[in-house]
Amino acid sequence: MVSRASGRMGPVRRPASRRYRAWALLAWLALPPLAGAATDFAPTRVAGGAGTVTPIAQWQIQSSSKAQQGGAEVSAAGFPTEGWFAVSGRATVMAGLLENGKYENVFYSDNLRAVEEPDASGTMFAIPWWYRSEFIVTGGAPGTRTLLRINGMIPGADVWLNGALVAPRTTVAGAYPVREFDVTSRLRAGSNVLALRVPPGDPRTSLSIGWVDWNPQPPDNNMGPWRGVEIVRTGPVAIRFPRVTSMLPLPDLSRASLTVKVEASNLDTVAHEAVINGVAAGVALKRTIRLAPGETQTVVFTPTSDPGLRLAHPRIWWPIGMGEHPLYELAMTAAVDGAVSDEARTGFGIRSVTSHLNDHGQVQFMINGQPLLIRGAGWAPDLFLRNDPARIETELRYVRNLGLNTLRTEGKHEIDRFYELADRDGILILAGWECCDKWESAAKTGGEPWDAADEAVATDSMASEARFLRNHPAVIGFLIGSDAAPPPAISKRYVETLHAEDWTTPIIAAAVPQSTPETGPSGMKMEGPYSWIPPAYWYADKLGGAFGFDSEVSAGASIPLLEDLHRMLSPQELEALWKYPKLRQYHASAAWSVFATLEPFDVALAARYGAPRSLEDYVAKAQLDNYDNVRAQFEAFNAHRGAANPSTGVIYWMLNNAWPSLHWHLYDYYLNPAGAYFGARLANEPVHIQYAYDSHAIQLVNQTLTRERGLRALVRVRNLDGRIVHEQRLAGLELAGNSTKDVLVLPALEGLSRTYFIELELASARGQPVSRNVYWLSAQPDELDWPHSNWYLTPVTRYADLTALETLPPATNELRATMRQGGSETVATVTLAVPAATRTVAMFQHLMIRRAAGGAAVLPVEWSDNDVTLWPGESVTITARFATPDAAASVVEVSGWNVPARSVPLAVEGRTGASGH
Repeated sequence: MVSRASGRMGPVRRPASRRYRAWALLAWLALPPLAGAATDFAPTRVAGGAGTVTPIAQWQIQSSSKAQQGGAEVSAAGFPTEGWFAVSGRATVMAGLLENGKYENVFYSDNLRAVEEPDASGTMFAIPWWYRSEFIVTGGAPGTRTLLRINGMIPGADVWLNGALVAPRTTVAGAYPVREFDVTSRLRAGSNVLALRVPPGDPRTSLSIGWVDWNPQPPDNNMGPWRGVEIVRTGPVAIRFPRVTSMLPLPDLSRASLTVKVEASNLDTVAHEAVINGVAAGVALKRTIRLAPGETQTVVFTPTSDPGLRLAHPRIWWPIGMGEHPLYELAMTAAVDGAVSDEARTGFGIRSVTSHLNDHGQVQFMINGQPLLIRGAGWAPDLFLRNDPARIETELRYVRNLGLNTLRTEGKHEIDRFYELADRDGILILAGWECCDKWESAAKTGGEPWDAADEAVATDSMASEARFLRNHPAVIGFLIGSDAAPPPAISKRYVETLHAEDWTTPIIAAAVPQSTPETGPSGMKMEGPYSWIPPAYWYADKLGGAFGFDSEVSAGASIPLLEDLHRMLSPQELEALWKYPKLRQYHASAAWSVFATLEPFDVALAARYGAPRSLEDYVAKAQLDNYDNVRAQFEAFNAHRGAANPSTGVIYWMLNNAWPSLHWHLYDYYLNPAGAYFGARLANEPVHIQYAYDSHAIQLVNQTLTRERGLRALVRVRNLDGRIVHEQRLAGLELAGNSTKDVLVLPALEGLSRTYFIELELASARGQPVSRNVYWLSAQPDELDWPHSNWYLTPVTRYADLTALETLPPATNELRATMRQGGSETVATVTLAVPAATRTVAMFQHLMIRRAAGGAAVLPVEWSDNDVTLWPGESVTITARFATPDAAASVVEVSGWNVPARSVPLAVEGRTGASGH
């Protein structure tokens, strides 16, 4: 995200100082990830021979203020480690301290400030920390070699093994470069000791990871081996970096040509003949090569040399919503003198990704020859970069449920499991470097200027990430700049490195409308907003409106549900949240940021919905606003995909948060979906009916590639009292795949109440529900002051008047809920109805699963719909998927804008369903 004080690139955010895995295993993830109990340290056992890779499972860490010895002593056998902390293999210093219960809940209120204060020595994170581990190597044939692989280090490390320096920090530097060292000659029989001396980190001075104004800066600046360290065993010939590129003769998808490459290196002091065998997509491959001592060759298999690599009827990989996501495997071995010397494997998918600039200079992505409307969000990893594959799996399941097709990782690249799941689930990844620290120091947005060493680290970072990402079909491009394109020399380095690594997807100059000679214009825009604007804003043909490719944009504040606010804010902060908009909220943004308060959001909320009367009232109104605004953002890009000035992509800023936040998320840190989530989910459903704020058209949207026929639409306009002012029914509607279509335009209507509703329903030819959508609108529209816009918002001169919603009388509803259990997953079916005798609408009814009446929410949970509005005589059936150790005791709770909260037990299917009135 850009954070500009004035103009296009003014003073920018500087870092503040200091099928699926069983849901039962994931339920605990909804709780704040507090420190775990300290564990005893155990050496890593490296068993097996050539072709094995063993991660260092645990470290012991300690501050150099307490462990003042040098590397030779720390890495010696028998070095005393009493008082050191045992931590997991990919833990940063802060992550390790949290694992050991060193601090109270750092996610509550401003408790993190206490960590930022140095300890008694005054040098807590301003001096190096030691990482020390032991590993035991067993097995392996004569001639087996052992390598040390370091998968990135923040900010760097001096590496010691068994009392000897393996590599200095000048060699092991940067969050992303992967380094390998042959340590065979340094190994000892039995136990070996590895030590890393990690200096203080600072994203302003090193090419690491920074957080700008998203949240507080982690006190340790994420120092440590965040992607882990591995012990690699190989024979005299090692193979590395297997890769597969595919070519489709578009528009024909019935054939594909594969090219396979692998690098073979002779680690020995004598020449060797090696037999390289492989299987790619079931096609057997074989080469015999001769390698001189120390020589590396790239072994290439093409359809010309290996005709089997011309595949007939390949299984094509599509993103979510457009088709299946089949994966293939490449497995390779190197043999020397008849014995396996090394092994390597990778997954891959067969697909084509390209991009071009349309007539307006906007970037348009294409997937397998089809235009792709990017509907995505910005990804945030954990603030302390804790390695949690299970939580990642849960979050990507939420992405699928939201109907999004893309995640943008702005310099917050993830662990391997993230990309594996994205491949499996069809979630596109738009990768790239971050802004506003050392990575973009040339743009003077923060960070020290680069020297020759930094240029080398940047080049190595690009090469390592290219190798890491290139086989993943989910990855569709790389942005070599974020808020600014890199200067010419750096751009040239990046692009040449990507090409050298067989990068086949688009290379984009930046997320802003800039260019480089190597990439050409980016075709993207970054004009804001990042703070509150009204829903109608998105339909304008200005700034961040729905045209072109918006690389990061949203209406800012996203308020969690009441119970989660209590988990993250103190009583004083909770009171300020609804009473004092001008006060800084620690959980809003960095103190220096314009987003440190929620004033634009709070002022608009009070003007449009009425001044909040309590914290509960504030949260209820915030959910209405978040739902309405997020829905409008995605729907506007749906609406304009075929316009004269078309929309080609939008990245909602953001998907999630690195820690509990009041800004920029579709679901909160506790994985509790609320208004923003369900507004986005509705707008991104596969086949959708919507209202366009600009043209007053009723539109049908088809995100799939399948043509829909015989659709039926019902359009109603209702006054606040529920009286139908206008009604139209349409039948026999057709809708092409990957398209949006106007089906009618609402006429100007007489007799509308000041606040009114539009109710839309879409059904299949057989009458099955397809989409349902309800809007609450004002006869007095929001008016925007476009000339006085800045980089993060457009002022409003007059707000829509929705205050009449406060006058809705209480409504009654009926609730029936049953459940069925299959393995670790529970599926609840909830029918929500409003009796015909009810006198008013039951507005914005929110469903939750709880462990018991009044108990904790069951999270994570996947809803088919939520936050629904029903009139007398209407009903909906909604499903929820979740896991809980004691589903039998669970209840379904319903609450709403004008509906009191209550709950009913979940009855086991086949028995009489529970119900309440």
